[in-house]
Amino acid sequence: MSRARPIVAIDGPAGAGKSTVARRLAARLGFTLVDTGALYRAVALAATERGVAWDDDEALARLCAAIEVRLETSAEGATRVLLDGRDRSADIRTPEMSRGASAVSARGPVRAALLGLQRDLGRAGGVVLEGRDIGTVVFPDAELKIFLTASPEERARRRAAELRARGIDVDEAETLREVIARDAQDSGRAIAPLRRADDAVEVDSTGVDVGDLVERLARLASARK
Repeated sequence: MSRARPIVAIDGPAGAGKSTVARRLAARLGFTLVDTGALYRAVALAATERGVAWDDDEALARLCAAIEVRLETSAEGATRVLLDGRDRSADIRTPEMSRGASAVSARGPVRAALLGLQRDLGRAGGVVLEGRDIGTVVFPDAELKIFLTASPEERARRRAAELRARGIDVDEAETLREVIARDAQDSGRAIAPLRRADDAVEVDSTGVDVGDLVERLARLASARK
């Protein structure tokens, strides 16, 4: 289909800076931000609170049919995650929900339930979507595909700093082990594994100023208009 404004798909491993870059890039371009990872975190949170195992496909299918997950963007560009009408934006940003998102995103019923929602949110263009399979599965026809990476050590450092800023005590060595394990889980899963799309631009964010990175991506997006 022909879009007046492009779809920007940003994929990459956990901790590569996708959320920060996607948020700032969307604001820079005047696009809508769609944080797909937040959708999976919300499902993991709902499953935890309702006693549903993260690998129970039948129960997860029923859960997805019973809950409502919505994304809202504030005037400042922040994304609010509403689960059954309640703002759970902070509740989904814990290490446990990070593990939960990786687990439930590997389940077929969850991916099927959220795929249509993601496509509805982005199909008209003028959006920045970030996740792990946006350019390969959700929008393989996206006008611009970015695969954002960073070294495991850099990603662990960022993750630990983010958690400490929220008052959560964290061991950086343990965080690095979790990052490496998450990489293996996301890349090795049978359903929609993490991989770079053949036509994606790979960008390493290690040691790169976020502002400079956003400007680089904005130029790439503008060239696709």
